[in-house]
Amino acid sequence: MKKLAIALAVVTAFTFSYAGHHETNIYDSAASNKTFSTLTAALNASGQKQMLEEDKGPFTVFAPTDEAFNKLPAGTVENLLKPENKAKLAKILAYHVVPGKVMAADVKPGEVTTAEGSKLDIKVADGKVMVGNATVSKTDIMATNGVIHVIDTVLMPPNL
Repeated sequence: MKKLAIALAVVTAFTFSYAGHHETNIYDSAASNKTFSTLTAALNASGQKQMLEEDKGPFTVFAPTDEAFNKLPAGTVENLLKPENKAKLAKILAYHVVPGKVMAADVKPGEVTTAEGSKLDIKVADGKVMVGNATVSKTDIMATNGVIHVIDTVLMPPNL
């Protein structure tokens, strides 16, 4: 009986933990994950936080990790976070957002229009999904206002 009670407690804790995570918006999901600290700082600096925090949408966000930001040339992130570069940073971040909720199972090769307004090329090859020049490393992180797919490279919109 004691083992059953412990097993039920573990399952219940897991269920509440998972459900609680799913009940957060895209911004809060990213902010609660240390892998996205640079993305979170960029969203705050650009004024894009509000778009992903409110329950507008749904949105599909291709979220670059801190490692992805670290691949940029030295000083790029620090420069983009400056107040005078707010519009440029907002444009870059909006290029990572696609209107609508697209789950990994529903991804099809082709072009999609981003929230920034430019097209983004999606390819599926050798079991990998490529978004522009970025590889999707984790999919289907659910949020109340959409879904996050983790990418390994920061995407740069054309005409930047």
